[in-house]
Amino acid sequence: MYELDCKSDPKEVRKIEAVIKKLGRENHIAQEQCYKLLIVCTEAVNNAIIHGNKLDEKKTVHIKCLVNAHNITITVKDHGPGFEAKKLPNPIEEKNLLKESGRGVFLIRSLMDDVKFKKLKDGSLIKMTLKR
Repeated sequence: MYELDCKSDPKEVRKIEAVIKKLGRENHIAQEQCYKLLIVCTEAVNNAIIHGNKLDEKKTVHIKCLVNAHNITITVKDHGPGFEAKKLPNPIEEKNLLKESGRGVFLIRSLMDDVKFKKLKDGSLIKMTLKR
């Protein structure tokens, strides 16, 4: 298991790359899959920092990566109120194409095999799974 805590500062996202590289190296994960993991982790942590924790530096984002023979599962937990993923606007609809935000969850869903969102008592969590 690989774990990392980040402060609610966008600069903290840089820490993710080292964890993903270590996870890939130690578990012989293909470079293409490591790249996908890096993208989805970066997006999920950015969303957690900005939208979940509202850049509140007193709050943290917790990232956990589990690897087994069949799957790589990553969870990202923040202290925000959560959101309804089904209510997010579709970023590939013409009216949304030029918007500066709104593509993170779309990217995550596109790159991972399974994505679940969960509201918790003390925050919210995204669970992302990639088949090996």
